Amino acid sequence: MSLTECYIALGGSYEEVLSRLSSERLVNKFVLKFLTDPSYDLLVRSMESKDWPEAFRAAHTIKGVCQNLSFTTLYQSSNQLAEALRNGYTPEAPALFDQVCADYERTAGAIRAYQAESEV
Repeated sequence: MSLTECYIALGGSYEEVLSRLSSERLVNKFVLKFLTDPSYDLLVRSMESKDWPEAFRAAHTIKGVCQNLSFTTLYQSSNQLAEALRNGYTPEAPALFDQVCADYERTAGAIRAYQAESEV
């Protein structure tokens, strides 16, 4: 799997991130680094413990990282969740959180597949 194919699989824009970071080496570095970012785990824990300010912060961080890396699908869902949590809990937050979880798994799965094939 190429980096371009990885971006297709995760629902992102490789052309956009390449224009921002200007080298495939940098894109590769930050895409792989995404897997070790603790923000998603923090979001899950915060949602489970109903710590809405911390959940907002985690969703907002995920949104920012995804915007910088042009992970379009996960950016959109994490942005919606961050906005829903901006002023505390809202009734739509659980469904938006479920969407973020699904989009995160899609994104992380595509990156893991890319990583596994590029190490061979």
